[in-house]
Amino acid sequence: MLIETIRQTLAVPIHRAGWPFIAVFAVAAVLLFIVSATLGALGLLATAWCVYFFRDPDRLTPVREGLIVSAADGVVSAVVPAVPPPGLGLPEQPLTRISVFLSIFDVHVNRLPVDGTVGAVVYRPGRFLNAALDKASEDNERNAVRIDSDDGSAVIVVQIAGLIARRIACWVGEGQQRRAGERFGLIRFGSRVDVYLPEGATPLVVPGQRCIGGETVIADRHSQEPPRLAERR
Repeated sequence: MLIETIRQTLAVPIHRAGWPFIAVFAVAAVLLFIVSATLGALGLLATAWCVYFFRDPDRLTPVREGLIVSAADGVVSAVVPAVPPPGLGLPEQPLTRISVFLSIFDVHVNRLPVDGTVGAVVYRPGRFLNAALDKASEDNERNAVRIDSDDGSAVIVVQIAGLIARRIACWVGEGQQRRAGERFGLIRFGSRVDVYLPEGATPLVVPGQRCIGGETVIADRHSQEPPRLAERR
């Protein structure tokens, strides 16, 4: 079992955006080996972590109409009402916001939560507070994407830089047709992703729950059940 787990981990593809960083870490490790075997070993460990950070596994995305999937790997830090970022063409009224915090050990490739057309992409520079803090949604550097579904509803996904993360990459543009689960961006190195649900969508996750980007269903626009509760057991 352990050998199979290691094999599967090593077989995960690495995103192309990570190779320049991996190369820098590897060169640094070689130089450190020249100075000291101990420092070189630490550099090798850092290089291995960099490879692990930029892994980009395939995902199995649920495709039933109405489902909204997680945009990121990580732990749900909050499910609260909040006003979406400005500039997206939406009224200033609260929507349910599901925040997922990514540690430096999570997959950092972000995925679209729904099928639809990219209606707006709005980048805003900002601070680099701890992404786990609630005010990070307003104060930190961020990139917001509005996805317009065929039924007329809009889902907002916001990439938020964190205390360590200093770079947000977004690979979609306005007018593009995209599908749920497709890769659309990446944040380096530790961050948070918010998804704002359309009115009427029922959240199906709770704070503390771990999500898998592109796979975990976080909401259902067709569900009639009340918001879920959970107990730690």
